[in-house]
Amino acid sequence: MKTYTSTLATRIGLCIALLALGACSSTPPANLADYPEPVYSSERILPANLDDPQANIYDPWSGMNRRIYNFNYKFDRYVFLPAVRGWQWIAPDLVQNGFSNFFNNFRDVRTLANSILQLSPDKTAQSLGRVLVNTTVGLLGFIDVATNMDLPRPNEDFGQTLGHYGVGKGPYLVVPFLGPSNLRDGFGLIPDTLLVREIQSEVIADDLQLPATLLDAVDTRSNVTFRYYETGSAFEYNTVRWLYSTKRDLDVAK
Repeated sequence: MKTYTSTLATRIGLCIALLALGACSSTPPANLADYPEPVYSSERILPANLDDPQANIYDPWSGMNRRIYNFNYKFDRYVFLPAVRGWQWIAPDLVQNGFSNFFNNFRDVRTLANSILQLSPDKTAQSLGRVLVNTTVGLLGFIDVATNMDLPRPNEDFGQTLGHYGVGKGPYLVVPFLGPSNLRDGFGLIPDTLLVREIQSEVIADDLQLPATLLDAVDTRSNVTFRYYETGSAFEYNTVRWLYSTKRDLDVAK
C-alpha cells in the first residue's frame, strides 16, 4: 500500500511539473480586441477594371460605425456570450425551444402587421394562420404547431415595408448592441419594437416584462451562429457590411 501511494504521488508530481513547464513555454493568446485593421486596401489588391461590390454601399459614418462594431464585439464577448452559455447550461433543450417558439410567435405578429401594410395576401394569410394556430393549439406559442403543419413562416419588418414602397436604405449604420443596419432599417426598429412590446404587455405580467425582454435577447443571440473575428476574413467589417446590405436588398425584393 505504501509503495502504491508513493508511486501515485510520484505520478501526480510529474503531471504538475509537465503542466507548469507547458504554461511557462506557451505564448499568451492574441488579444483580438487589439487586432488592427489590415493595411491592405482593395485599390492595392484588386484589378482596376474589377467592379467593387463595396462601392455601392454608402458608409459616410465609417469611423463611428467601426467604433460601435468594436464595442459590440467586446459586449458580445464579455456579456452576451457568457449569458448565452449560462442559459444553455441551465435550461434543457426542450425549455430553450419552448421560449424560442414563444418569442417567435410575437415576431409572427410583427410579420402579420407588415404583410398587411405591404398588401401581400399570401404572407398575410401565412402569418395569420401561424399566429392563430400557435397561440391556441400551441399554448401561446410555446409549441410550434404551425411549422409541424407545414405553414410557411415569412419574416417581414417595417424596414422591409419602407423598402417595398421605394424608401432607400440610406447610410450604413452599426447599431449599438444590435449590429449591422442602415438608416431606414434602424428607423424601422421603432414601430416594430413598439408593436411587439404592446402585444407582450397583454400576455406577460408587468413585473415580468424586463426579465422577458432580457431572455428574448439572450435567446435570440443563442440562435445566431455568427461570432466576431471568426469569419476568416481579414476585412471582417467590410465583409459583414456587404453581407448585411446584400441580404436586405434580397429581403425587400422577395
